This record gives sequence, structure tokens and C-alpha cells, in this order.
Amino acid sequence: MTGSDDTHQFRTWLIIAVFGVLAFAIGGTAFFLGHSSSSRASMQIVIDDAAASAAPVDPYAQYRATGWIAAENAKPGTHDWAVPDDKAAWAKIEGFFDATSINLGSSVILRSSTRAPTWQVTAYRIGWYGGTGGRMIWKSDRLVGVNQPRAEQGGIPKAWSAPWATSLAIQTDATWPPGQYLFKLESVDGGASYVPLVIRDDKSTSDILMQSAVTTWQAYNGWGGASVYTGTTGRADAVSFDRPYTGNGSGEFLGREREFIALVERLGLDVSYWTDIDLHQRGELAKNHRGIVIPGHDEYYTVEMRKNLEAARDAGVNIGFFGANNVYRRIRLDPTQNGLNRHETNYRDASRDPLNGKDPERVTTSFRESPAPNPESSLTGSYYECNPVDADWVVGDTSMWMFEGSGFKNGEKIAHMVGNEYDRVNLSVPTPANIQILAHSPVTCRGMSSFADTTWYSASSGAGVFDAATFGWSPLMLDACPAGTPSTPICKLQKVTENILRAFAKGPAGAAHPSVSNLSKFSMSAPRTTTPPQTTGPQSPTTTTGSTAPSSSTTTTTTVATTTTTTTAVPIP
Repeated sequence: MTGSDDTHQFRTWLIIAVFGVLAFAIGGTAFFLGHSSSSRASMQIVIDDAAASAAPVDPYAQYRATGWIAAENAKPGTHDWAVPDDKAAWAKIEGFFDATSINLGSSVILRSSTRAPTWQVTAYRIGWYGGTGGRMIWKSDRLVGVNQPRAEQGGIPKAWSAPWATSLAIQTDATWPPGQYLFKLESVDGGASYVPLVIRDDKSTSDILMQSAVTTWQAYNGWGGASVYTGTTGRADAVSFDRPYTGNGSGEFLGREREFIALVERLGLDVSYWTDIDLHQRGELAKNHRGIVIPGHDEYYTVEMRKNLEAARDAGVNIGFFGANNVYRRIRLDPTQNGLNRHETNYRDASRDPLNGKDPERVTTSFRESPAPNPESSLTGSYYECNPVDADWVVGDTSMWMFEGSGFKNGEKIAHMVGNEYDRVNLSVPTPANIQILAHSPVTCRGMSSFADTTWYSASSGAGVFDAATFGWSPLMLDACPAGTPSTPICKLQKVTENILRAFAKGPAGAAHPSVSNLSKFSMSAPRTTTPPQTTGPQSPTTTTGSTAPSSSTTTTTTVATTTTTTTAVPIP
């Protein structure tokens, strides 16, 4: 054998040996090289199996598995998430994040201010957790306290903000489940307050998507100098998310939304979370869900938010408004140095808005006002009417599907459930022609006798739209009811709520439960000939603790200009 033949043979055996080692390492199975198709197929199978076994595992897939909400709420909870009902404690430490929500696995910047030498922050996921209401997910080390600068005004139009340096960058990971969080700030001098945050799952296709109304929280937030209602030198034309919330720091979450979340998670429903700013920024994702539930007071909407919500409805996504006075005010959102959509503008007066005459649709009056009137009732069903009010909720038509198994009878009441704002069916504005009234509750507001109307309508897409028409619904969802037939008014109401949520989770609830107008039952067969007062004003201070709902009192109001719309009932959207 020549030297070249020896070299060729050596190279051949070397190649065979290398492939053999690779095959053993990758697939754990030796294979022989040959010229047959079966040998080549065996090699391909081994390599394909190895590639499959090496595919990355999504650590967040666990939060899309059936039953994960029930499993999460079976974990030990704690009452430690609650801060004291103590204004002095709230004032000792405050903070805010650079985002109202983040996606799974993302980071968020916390800015905090305290005179205390040290402080600490703990993250709690809010849910049911056996009645404790929260589970601790993470706790920081002790941090050095910094007394940050005072509030300043900036932006166009000017808004009060906190020009604070970064205190802490918080990195989340797969041990942080998606959901609504309260971060509890605690300073060594006894200070304690909240910073809220939603952790989203942008890949979620959960049955129900819970929406937090942060633009409304911010509109009522007077931290630093002014809200869009009141201020040290008058109302502001804009507000900024670059500042803490007044009071205990929770915005309107406690007393408006937390209680409803407790019910949803107690029921173990397939649910995920986002904010109304996400509806503005990534609204196309709403169509990945079967129902959108808005448990609180979602008054302040951009044009994009409204269009995205209507597009979801028109794609068959159910919508549940479990508050009142929703989709009422137009706003615009602009960036600040801390991020997108953090400067919220609401001039109220079209003549003062620079877009007047240029972009009528985005002029920040109410949706029902000129220069581009589009009353909220075409979406919500009912129409915001008046505040303040304190009245009983009165059952109107128990033949409707959501009353099944509740034990409610027509005329039955829940005391003081209607307030402090309410909606009603008003046929002098665009209203779905097939709207049904569940509850028709007499109210007296500013000397005017009227009704609050809880409503349901089905859209042509098959979606169903529910409007509670009162702030009094969500707070009654907190406490668990015993198993079996409901025996108290609140437990009956929870059964109605459960029926609605479970119908939403199954798909287009309007197709399953099409609405048929029952207005004649309430002597409302013809459009109204008068336009009611169109007023809305500041809510009670949202300085609640973890277990106390806000007072329903209202001290001042703002009267806005009206644009009368004389259309009658409109076809199904």
C-alpha cells in the first residue's frame, strides 16, 4: 500500500470515528456510516431527535396552562401586603414606576423618596389566596433612603411630575406570575405606601382579560399640585404618570378593582391582566381573548382606546363594564423622558385645545361633545347621567339568563349599591336597539328624579356587552359566599356575576344569549325628549386600606358644556 493510500485510509477511518463520537454524544446511539438509504435515514432521525430535545423550554408556558390560576391561589398567602390606614405613614415614603405594566420577564425602574435612612420594597401579587388577598413574590435588600426633589411642572400642556433619580431597577423572571401587583414601600421610620404595577403576558390567550383603569386613576391624582379637577392654582390641563399617587399610593385600585379580582381568582377563571394604556398601545391583542372585564372606573379614553375596544367587540370579544361613567372623557397620551404614554392631556374646553379645527376627533372634550360628538352609549349601552347619588339597586327582569340560580326576584333590592355615579338608558342618544335592562333603580340626583339602568346587549358579531351602571358592584365581590343556593342579596349578586363571567369565558356570549329589547317593561318604548344634566366631578379621596372601600361622598363637581344628540335607537353595532 502506498503512502497516499495509507493517508487516504487513515482520513476515512478518522471521519468515521468523528461521526461516531458525535452520534453517541448527540443521540446516545451509535450508528454506522454506509451507502444505504436506511443508514442515512437513521442518521437523520438521530439528529432530528437531538435537535428536538435541545429546543428551548418557555419558562412562562406554565402561566398559560389550564388551571394555573386555581393552582396559584392555592399557594400560601399573607395579609402583610396591606399598609396601615395612616396618612402620616403614607407621607414618609412614596414612589412610582416608569411603566404602568410590563411584560413577563421584563424589568421596571422604581423611583422612591424618603427621609428615613433605610427602606425596603416587597412585591405582592393580588388575588384570593384563601382570603388573605395577596402572595409575597419578592423582597429587596435594605436600601439607603434618599429625599428626592420637590414636584415640578413641565410638558405641553404643563403637568406636575416628580423629577426623581432611579432608586432601584427590578428584574422579574419566571418566578413572577402575571397579574396585578402592589409593591409595598416601607421605611425604617414607620413609613408605608404602595406602588401598583401590572405584569402582562403578551402571548396569553386567556379566556378573560382584566383591564385596570390607570388613566382615570391619574386624572384624579392631585399629587404635587393638581389633578384635572382641582389644584392649588386651579385644575390642570394635563397630568403625568411620572409621580406617585396621592394617599396610600394605590390610585383607585383598592375599593374599585381589587375586590373584583378576588372573585375572579377565587373562581379559578382563566384570566390575564393589562391596563387601559395597553388597550391604547397594543389593543390588537384584545382579540386574543374571549372577554374583556373592566371592574372599576374607566372614564378617560384616548380615541385609540375606544376604537380598539370597539374593534374587539366587533370581532366577537365580550365586554363587561362593572363600574359606571366609562369611556366618557377624551384624552391624549404623549411620551415623557421616562417613557411612552406618560403625559395625559384633557383640556375639557374645545376652544382651548390646539387640535381644535385641525383634528376634531382628538380634541379633548367629552366623547358626547363637539367638535366630534360620539356618545359612549353606542359602546357601553347605557349613558352616564349624574352624580352624586346613593340609592338601592332594584332587580328589574329575572327572566334574563344571568339571573339563573341566583334566587333573585323582581323588585328585590340591595341597599346603597347605586352610587356615587350612575348610567341609564337614554334613547335620545345612540343606543343599541336590542338593549335589555336587568335592574331599573330609582334615584334622585341634584333634585332630578331618574333611574340607574344595569344593561345587556348583543352585538352582530356575537359579542355581549354588560354595563353595571354603578360603582357599587365591584366592592361587593370581595367576601366569599358559602356553597349552595345563595341566601343573601350580596351572594345572589355574586352568582349573577359568576354567570356573566362564565358565559364570557365560553366565547361570544351575545350569540349564546341574544338580547331582545325589554324597554316596554319599564315604560321606555319611546325615546326621551329631554337631555339630562351631563356632569361629572371628583370622586372621594382614594385613600383606602386593603379592606376598606372608598366613601361614596362627593364634595365638588364640574359642569361641562353639552351637545344634544337627537338620534333614536340605532341598529346593533
